[in-house]
Amino acid sequence: MGIPKVLTVAGSDSGGGAGIQADLKTFTALGVFGMSAITSITVQNTVGVFGVWDLPPEVVYAQIKVVVEDIGVDVVKTGMLSHSAIVEAVAKAIKDFNIQKLVVDPVMRAKSGDPLLKSSDELALKELLIPLATIITPNIPEAEALTGIKIKTVEDMEQACKALYSLGTKAVLVKGGHMEGDRLVDVLYDGSGFEYLIYERINTKNTHGTGCTLASAIASYLAKGLELKEAVKKARDYVQGAIKHSLSIGKGHGPLNHMWLFYPSL
Repeated sequence: MGIPKVLTVAGSDSGGGAGIQADLKTFTALGVFGMSAITSITVQNTVGVFGVWDLPPEVVYAQIKVVVEDIGVDVVKTGMLSHSAIVEAVAKAIKDFNIQKLVVDPVMRAKSGDPLLKSSDELALKELLIPLATIITPNIPEAEALTGIKIKTVEDMEQACKALYSLGTKAVLVKGGHMEGDRLVDVLYDGSGFEYLIYERINTKNTHGTGCTLASAIASYLAKGLELKEAVKKARDYVQGAIKHSLSIGKGHGPLNHMWLFYPSL
């Protein structure tokens, strides 16, 4: 079998904290071979997103095609898919190349608040890509946008999980980082019951790339053969460590320390 292989389909973050760059760092840290299909080039740093240039959908599809046909892919993870034509190209590739494990991070906004997916294109995500997913990993604003449910409590998160599950994905992880309080809860739902991942809030502004990193960690552990619930739990533990050891870089939201397992004191 050799080394597990994971392909990220996402945008490039020139600041290195999120997107393709965060994904590849996560893959390396967790011992899988990372590959990439770039969907968009962002002009971005820790302060904000200053420009976005989308690649043609056929180029996104072609990147996936050549990687699958030559190297092979155990898991695909998607991040920034900035408009419906790119979503369509990715969904077509997932079906054409019979990808069995797909982690969808429905990226809609950067940490700075800058939009990365037009609201008019959310329908394509819901209709074309989410039904193919092994798991989707929205944060609370993303879950609200996709379901129309206002989320204030864990019960609201459960309701959103069920609504998202009804779109066809095999599992949903609604992340609780936007809730207030010192103890946060992620809610995992697989159609048969809920799991609650409870963790301490770490007091830092350096959380740029958290969502990308969590989804990539889940994809990595799935590629290594872990069952879904265990993959999610181990991924959450990895991200907690990466936030705890995060890096004070730049003038805005600094990045996680993806290599904290090896260099905790950077």
